[in-house]
Amino acid sequence: MFPENIQTSIESQLDEGIVSEESVHGGDINQAQKLTFDSESIAFLKWNENPHENMFETEAKGLELLRSADTNLIIPKTLAISENYLLLEWIEEGGGMPDSSYEFGVELSKLHKKSHSAFGLDHDNFIGRLKQSNTNHSNWPDFFALERIEPQVKIGVESGKLTRSLLRDVHHLYKKLGSIFPREKPALLHGDLWSGNFMFSSSGVASIYDPAVYFGHREMDLAMTRLFGGFSADFYKGYHEQFPLEPGFEERATLYNLYPLLVHANLFGGNYCRQAENIIKSHV
Repeated sequence: MFPENIQTSIESQLDEGIVSEESVHGGDINQAQKLTFDSESIAFLKWNENPHENMFETEAKGLELLRSADTNLIIPKTLAISENYLLLEWIEEGGGMPDSSYEFGVELSKLHKKSHSAFGLDHDNFIGRLKQSNTNHSNWPDFFALERIEPQVKIGVESGKLTRSLLRDVHHLYKKLGSIFPREKPALLHGDLWSGNFMFSSSGVASIYDPAVYFGHREMDLAMTRLFGGFSADFYKGYHEQFPLEPGFEERATLYNLYPLLVHANLFGGNYCRQAENIIKSHV
């Protein structure tokens, strides 16, 4: 059961009562419930009694930015929000249709065609429970180095999870990034696109959620889809037919995934630390 003060706040904002609640999976950070109201409408509640400052606010902003792109992806709407919770519309899960994965790839390519004048965002947000810096840069190699890799390496070294020699090694890597990454316009990214952050709705259309949005290199999203699996060959076919990648993506994907691996190293330690260190050392 979620705290009474959250229930009171939700009922006040929506002007209707909650008649039932059911615990559902909501990730490793927050508690989650399926709520049913007097009107028989259903909503998804994420809550935390001690959240990071602005965590739910930045998530709501991220969902709104994803909705602003010209796609058919289903992005849950925010129904109510406070410092301690985020109430979203309920998206009913389905098994997907024969062409659902292909169409998901097509729609993701449309999301990535929404661009911006710089790499970054007008505010910082979160990746998991770690802060994600989005200071704007005019080019992708600088953004990737200074806003993605450097902060995570420093956290890992200071906590003792990563070896101190990485501070030297990673700066050698930075010097090579300009010759590795293809030049492209900033693309609107989901930012945390693994199989746990999408589903096919009951209509067969893909829904994405739990974003860590920013304007970055579109290959970041695609690389992360390969990190833990869960995306079909039809998904990639749909994407590539609409928005082909430069040759050599498979080799670059490992480097893009240095960022989520560093995040996992700082959150969970273990083998993620060794994987991240090996990627850095292999590029020095």
